[in-house]
Amino acid sequence: MRALLTVFGKEFRENLRDRRTLWSALLFGPLFGPLLFSLMVSKILDQNVAQADKPVKVAIGGEDHAPNLVEFLKAHGVEARPGPVAEADAAALVRAGKAQAVLVIPAQFGARFAAGEPAPVQLVADSTDAESRKTTERLRALLSGYGAGIVQARLQVRGVDPRLAMAVAVDDVDVATPAGRAVLVIGMMTYFVLFAMLMGGLYLAIDTTAGERERGSLEALLALPVPRAALVGGKIFATAAYMSLSLAISLAGFVTAFRFVHLDRLGMTANLSPFTALEFFAICLPFAPLGAALMALVASFAKSYREGQTYLSGVLLVPTLPIAFASIYALKAHRPLMLIPSLSQHLLMTRVLRGEPLEALDVLVSAASTLALAALLVGLTVRAWRRERMLG
Repeated sequence: MRALLTVFGKEFRENLRDRRTLWSALLFGPLFGPLLFSLMVSKILDQNVAQADKPVKVAIGGEDHAPNLVEFLKAHGVEARPGPVAEADAAALVRAGKAQAVLVIPAQFGARFAAGEPAPVQLVADSTDAESRKTTERLRALLSGYGAGIVQARLQVRGVDPRLAMAVAVDDVDVATPAGRAVLVIGMMTYFVLFAMLMGGLYLAIDTTAGERERGSLEALLALPVPRAALVGGKIFATAAYMSLSLAISLAGFVTAFRFVHLDRLGMTANLSPFTALEFFAICLPFAPLGAALMALVASFAKSYREGQTYLSGVLLVPTLPIAFASIYALKAHRPLMLIPSLSQHLLMTRVLRGEPLEALDVLVSAASTLALAALLVGLTVRAWRRERMLG
């Protein structure tokens, strides 16, 4: 243990002297993620709020054929301007980007409307355009509302209770909490947290393995009367320490950044506080030795610093894959999933973001499985360092 702590102290202090690496590992990496993510969420919020308040702009062809419909649309926030009557001309206008949507009202609209038959209209838009899609959705909802109102009026005129046309009345009961709804927007924060952890120890993991080999100091280091387990353990311990520092800085950055993100404008609440950050730190801390051991093992097979960077660029994708599967399959926190590192941390942090209580056994299973895999990787790294090929 004394030899391990000596190696740890040496690697920890030497990495502190490299200001450029320290800047990338403990400042740029941990703080860039919270800043970028909060700006991205703020932009999404601004767009959604602006879109909800912005009037619907649409070109209408054949306004004279349905004056009441046009007046209804204008009364509900639609900015109408004259448009083409021919479908081909309307499609050309949309393709040219001169209109997000064109509502074409045919000449037979009035006659069919007066006869009590379905009166046709054409809504011309580009479904691949996000802005056009939002416009058409709002316009389609207004047209449906207008049609429903006309149906009720027709039934009342004929002495029929409009409620007879409604066989089932559906009352939506949303049990989602403001914090739960916010997860739809900030759920990917967990990936940024785990990514920042790996970035915190990336350069040290490369420098203490491939870097030692490239500088030619590895042979002298292995000749010292220090057990390989203590030597490797000290290097991994130092890497894990920097990963933990990066984790703490990243979480502090997220808590600070989201104080300026107004999720309440959409009825959401970000469950991010100093206490939440402490919960995240405790959940993710077992991942630090796992990430450090994995990076040290992979970098041990690199012959140069640059080659180590190439190898470890793939390691940074480790937390991505389980989180991607969780998003695709909408996985929830079940005990068997707590055996999978990275995924278990993501699921536990998501529960915290939702404001749901954590089960102590889930946290223990996640930590135990992560640390067990970390111990296995440490053993494999020690075994690799006992071979003569480490000097080659």
